[in-house]
Amino acid sequence: MKMPVISKRTKWIVAIVVLVVVVIVLKQRKPEPLLLPVVAVDKGPVESTVSNTRAGTIKACQRSELSMSLGGRVQKLYVKEGDRVTAGQVLIELWNEDHKANVAQAEASLSAAEHEQKRACLGADQNAREDQRAQSLISKKLISTTQAEAARTLSTTTRQSCEGAGDQVKMSRANLDLARARFDLTYLRAPYAGIIAEVNSELGEYVTPSPSGVLTKPAIEMLDDSCLYVTAPIDEIDAMPVRVGQRVRITLDAFRGQHFDGHVTRIAPYVMEVEKQARTVDVDVRFDNFPKDVPLLVGYSADIEIILDERNDVLRIPTETIIEKRFVYVLGDDGIVHKQEFVAGLANWTSTEVSSGLAAGDKVILTPDRAGIKDGVPAKIDDGSGKEKADEKKSP
Repeated sequence: MKMPVISKRTKWIVAIVVLVVVVIVLKQRKPEPLLLPVVAVDKGPVESTVSNTRAGTIKACQRSELSMSLGGRVQKLYVKEGDRVTAGQVLIELWNEDHKANVAQAEASLSAAEHEQKRACLGADQNAREDQRAQSLISKKLISTTQAEAARTLSTTTRQSCEGAGDQVKMSRANLDLARARFDLTYLRAPYAGIIAEVNSELGEYVTPSPSGVLTKPAIEMLDDSCLYVTAPIDEIDAMPVRVGQRVRITLDAFRGQHFDGHVTRIAPYVMEVEKQARTVDVDVRFDNFPKDVPLLVGYSADIEIILDERNDVLRIPTETIIEKRFVYVLGDDGIVHKQEFVAGLANWTSTEVSSGLAAGDKVILTPDRAGIKDGVPAKIDDGSGKEKADEKKSP
């Protein structure tokens, strides 16, 4: 039995019918909705901030490298590294027997000069009274003019001797002050209360003062850890709106998850050129009411976030949801993604103020850079539970 022969015309008609059916089916088939995380536009605070470009450093308000003013052998070393000291406390004492002898000699010289002054002034007072008596007797013509003039001359000369003895006392006292000052130079004292950071001297070691232009190690290095601050570099562009007194949020690598309040105390009057194409301005920040139970150490790395402006109870969205600086993707109630334009206000790395274009409760997509997202595509909310995926699998 022969099979019927299908003409070419019939084949073309069948092919066209099949193609039309496929096109109709494809058009009627809806694309699978994307599963997207969203966040609702809400109200809250938004801050405009700038941060440091490189890690900052905790520093002490006072840190001193102390050296001896005189050369000599270390006779007594009163402190070690880590000791707390008070202002004026002796840290190092040099051998100073010769200076002690000089002080004793100056004290004896002053005592002798004071005794000589008393003797000379007592004689001057006596001769002054004799002069007065002589002047009274010559008016009565009971003594000669020669005797009266002799009494006057003696009174004058002894008065000058008294004054000269007073000058000698002043000179002896100045010599004593000088001897004591030189003796005091054999002691190294703490200029303020603080902690000993480093000791570079040993008992019995000979120390010399640092010559001009020659860098030598200090005998002792100390710092005042009761007053600490952060110094950090800010990009030259970001530093323009920074002002002294602005609030600062400080974070430390050593205390993750915590932040401390502070304020700007100094802005460097010049730009640092540490690396090519990296110009920064150093900013100093003081802590406000830093907890005393937190062991803050000099040298810790720190980051600062300077608050330039802040607004409370304003519409806001996560900064990561913004594309092209003025657009976001919004998931509508119809399940369709819409590219929405809005006007931004204050912004930082985490939040951006919405001045207009969005309303409270609008569902903004958190991952605008995900593949497949565009205006008009269907989507569902991904709440992280995977429920929507399970529903999709059950649907025919």
